Amino acid sequence: MSVALYASKKFQGSSDCPKMGIVSVRFQQAAGVVLDRGEVIERTAAFVRSRLHSDSSGHDWWHVERVRGLALLLGRREGADEYITELAALLHDVSDYKFNGGDLDEGSRVSYDLLRDLGESEACARSVAEVVRNVSFTGAGSVSRMRTIEGMVVQDADRLDAMGAIGIARAFAYGAVKGEAMFDPDQAPHLHASEAEYLARDGSTINHFYEKLLLLKDRMNTESGRSFAERRHRVIEAFVHDFVAEWRLEDLPEL
Repeated sequence: MSVALYASKKFQGSSDCPKMGIVSVRFQQAAGVVLDRGEVIERTAAFVRSRLHSDSSGHDWWHVERVRGLALLLGRREGADEYITELAALLHDVSDYKFNGGDLDEGSRVSYDLLRDLGESEACARSVAEVVRNVSFTGAGSVSRMRTIEGMVVQDADRLDAMGAIGIARAFAYGAVKGEAMFDPDQAPHLHASEAEYLARDGSTINHFYEKLLLLKDRMNTESGRSFAERRHRVIEAFVHDFVAEWRLEDLPEL
């Protein structure tokens, strides 16, 4: 069995796979084997998939795969570096603060270490880690400003996947995992002024639409992102309107 095949197989299976995968890559580097960019992408994707395959919160491998496709499409339109864009899209949720105890830096650390272990340059690893650190939405009053076009398209892609029909499904999947009420008419939405305030949020899933999802259209970084967001925003607006109307029985004909 080749070293490359051995290492890729180690990424699949048990929860120990990520660690085993990285160790096998370190062995390759010690042996002087250099991975090409296609192999780095393949190993990175396998690593992420092994970590997220069992997620049921809407932050699973398929979310990553959709963001990857969206980011590459946006990147081609906006002139982003395709390699950095694809790596950052693959790693953007490798350790989401919502599930790791609130550590906003862990995802960037994991990304940096993985890429260095795969033989990537420090400059490349740092570029990707910077995107991963800043990609998340952290409150209405906390504006995350991406410094690079690669960061902009990955963030736009991530936000596009939080919109439209899939965004609605993901919101309720996340709410169920977190034990949130579907809706509480006695609890008003709150536009969080700071990152700390948003991290401590405690509300219903419908409130999340007002506190985040309906704000995303106007937070897009790129012209392409803004264009793609228009239809998905309308889908969310229509859903919230219909949900509230049904909750209040306002959708029924008068008897």
